[in-house]
Amino acid sequence: MRLTIKEEGESGCDLIMKDGESAELMHFDNLRNLHYCEIFLMCGDAGSGVYNTTDLNNEKNPKDTCPDSIMVNFSTEAVKKQYDVPGVSLNPPRYFLLDSVDIPTGTKVRDFSGLKARWMANLQAGAISGGQPYIPATIERKSTWFFEKNKPVFILDDPEGTSWVMKSYTDFVDKNLKYENLETLGERLKLPSGWSYRARVLDEDLILRPFKGIARIVQDELQNTYDALDEGTCNYQP
Repeated sequence: MRLTIKEEGESGCDLIMKDGESAELMHFDNLRNLHYCEIFLMCGDAGSGVYNTTDLNNEKNPKDTCPDSIMVNFSTEAVKKQYDVPGVSLNPPRYFLLDSVDIPTGTKVRDFSGLKARWMANLQAGAISGGQPYIPATIERKSTWFFEKNKPVFILDDPEGTSWVMKSYTDFVDKNLKYENLETLGERLKLPSGWSYRARVLDEDLILRPFKGIARIVQDELQNTYDALDEGTCNYQP
């Protein structure tokens, strides 16, 4: 595997554009409960490039693409200098709850202070600022997610009748949160009036796509992330 940082004289913001333009649709499977990280190269008004560790850094543990042995030495300041960008942000490490994904992915593996990652998205300026729990946000997306039949999903239902399926959870806020705890997570969440939480075993595969390139997301107070099962985005409502 050839690792790439950037060419001499090339800014990190130019690199982001090139990585996005040359991205190819890739399929990743066996994702459920896979540990991953995302690095944001931030370029002001031009937005941010999102680099994801999925399927990398996992030589010792296939389910851990963001191992502590690497993260203990990770430095956003070092990456900022390394790529000559205005800012760098590390999304709190997360665990997937989908089973597989088709997603446009950069063909080059980049090195970020020892952490390997590929381009997987561009975000508009301001899109990564922290939102309030249970306040939906809208983002651009081109990926298709697959949740397999006979496996559990974890769902928020809001007062307007929209269901939101959890796509990833994190132990960043609650260090004791594990996959096994998610079935009863609703007992701990401070849900707003009219919201509810449930676990459901799928009767069939759930396929989730953005509608016209747009998806809606929401987080709970533990920073677990959910996607709206809006009309036109999914093959059925679990």
